[in-house]
Amino acid sequence: MEKQGLTNKSEQTAVRRVTVGEDDAGSRLDRFLTRRYPDVPKSRLFRIVRKGEVRVNGKRADIDTRLALGDEVRLPPVRLEPIEPTAAGAVAGSGAPAAGVGRRAGSAGAASGSVSSGSGATRPAGRSRVPASLIATVTGAILHEDERLLVINKPAGLAVHGGSGLSFGVIEALRAARPDESDKLELVHRLDRDTSGVLLVARKPAVLRMLHAGLREGDGFEKRYLALVKGSWQLGKKRIDAPLRTDLRVGGERTVKVQSSGKSATSDFRPVQGFGRIASLLEVSILTGRTHQIRVHAAYAGHPVAGDPKYGDFEFNKEMRKYGLERMFLHASSLSFVWPDRGTEFSVNAPLPPELAQVIDALSSVSTRGRRGARPVRRRSSAGR
Repeated sequence: MEKQGLTNKSEQTAVRRVTVGEDDAGSRLDRFLTRRYPDVPKSRLFRIVRKGEVRVNGKRADIDTRLALGDEVRLPPVRLEPIEPTAAGAVAGSGAPAAGVGRRAGSAGAASGSVSSGSGATRPAGRSRVPASLIATVTGAILHEDERLLVINKPAGLAVHGGSGLSFGVIEALRAARPDESDKLELVHRLDRDTSGVLLVARKPAVLRMLHAGLREGDGFEKRYLALVKGSWQLGKKRIDAPLRTDLRVGGERTVKVQSSGKSATSDFRPVQGFGRIASLLEVSILTGRTHQIRVHAAYAGHPVAGDPKYGDFEFNKEMRKYGLERMFLHASSLSFVWPDRGTEFSVNAPLPPELAQVIDALSSVSTRGRRGARPVRRRSSAGR
């Protein structure tokens, strides 16, 4: 879509119907829309999708819908706000708005390719918007890189992509760090914001399509997590096959529940280490990839994940803070699959983060002494951190 020039009056795009081509096949709907409306805030794009104004093959779609080759996407009219003048005015002699002036508050440096600095030099708009600290964190978390994939050991607390009140996530930081391939980098799958561990990013559209096909068919993909749960796990190796409703909202916030009308969801739990009656460390393999699947299935089994603020046990979470747990204990520890076109196995592991390893050490110490009342590790005060 050609960019439309803006005057002091706001302008509105026309309704368009776009057929998904090779370059966009496998892309999420939000990424597809961002490419076509680079100057429209993501929050507004999310809103028009939620209202059903964007249609895929004539039907409503979710923001995370994956587009297939040949899909028809209806793009609704979108009003483009005029650029607001500032006291600084335009960059001298350029006739262009000064750096930092956007279409709306908070959209400084709209993604039009570059932003002019006071010295007359230009820099990529994407990189100027994503904080340097976030770019450094994400690039420093790369576990593996080859011609097809980037593997990130995602830190807890970092979203995989922007949206829902967040401006940036892992994928935005990677695109800013690698502008030459920013239009090709795409998430292969997702992790919850509070979950750490293995995250795959495809570097080519063909690779993304190949891996998505494998994920849909469940063929050869094995994703394993480590989860610390409440109480003594006495279920041995346990498969939980309980359908999940992922479209429910409580107080405006998405909530997932086990319901017969939900989507099929299967998780395999295996005990790794027990800590008396306090907690159990489990390895969890998921055969499906529903939102919050492990967290909801663990709670359904009567053993909620430690530190889980949504589906967890408040008193248990409070007790676990005495052992140094300050986040949800859920970590994507490994992922493996077979490349369909090569027949070779790809496997990657992410070590347990130090903040979770210290919790295991503290629990092990108490368990070894065999006294429930033994003194747990003391949490550091926030002072001097």
